[in-house]
Amino acid sequence: MDPASQDINLNSPNKGLDRDHSDNLSDVQEEGAMGNSAHPLPPGLTEEEAEELRIELTKVEEEINTLRQVLSAKERHSSELKRKLGLNPLNELKQNITKSWQDVQTSQAYKKTQETLSEAGHKTTAALSTLGTAISRRLGDMRNSPTFKSFEDKVGNLKNKVVGPRGNGDAVSSPTDTTPTQENPPF
Repeated sequence: MDPASQDINLNSPNKGLDRDHSDNLSDVQEEGAMGNSAHPLPPGLTEEEAEELRIELTKVEEEINTLRQVLSAKERHSSELKRKLGLNPLNELKQNITKSWQDVQTSQAYKKTQETLSEAGHKTTAALSTLGTAISRRLGDMRNSPTFKSFEDKVGNLKNKVVGPRGNGDAVSSPTDTTPTQENPPF
């Protein structure tokens, strides 16, 4: 087989499927014929036992390759069925996430955490409401204090000196008042 067309992805289920295994058989036969000179036998293993193990290894490797081919065919068939059903990886991911989220929501830990956070939220709301009421009451008390009234009078007097009294319909124009100075403004 042409080495350029082989699947070199080590994680691929097709890894090694297109390999020619005839060299494995010849290696086993050659090893048996060569005897102990090329590969010494492990201690306690006879030549006949080693030959049986080599033959069994060859059969197991062939079964592995057959299973890889069957798995690859099943994966292709599964992909084709999913395509026909309109299922794509994104839809599957959405379904998995939805199912996982539902599993999380039904778990006891989630329910307990939700109850605890809800209780903490109610307590926080009550505390902030109490704090707001206290601040509002304190500001009201401060506004009625003689010090604040004195300060308010001084600010009022200063305002009258700067702006002047607003009586008799005399209005002082402020920078925000819009009085057209031209009939046709530039914009």
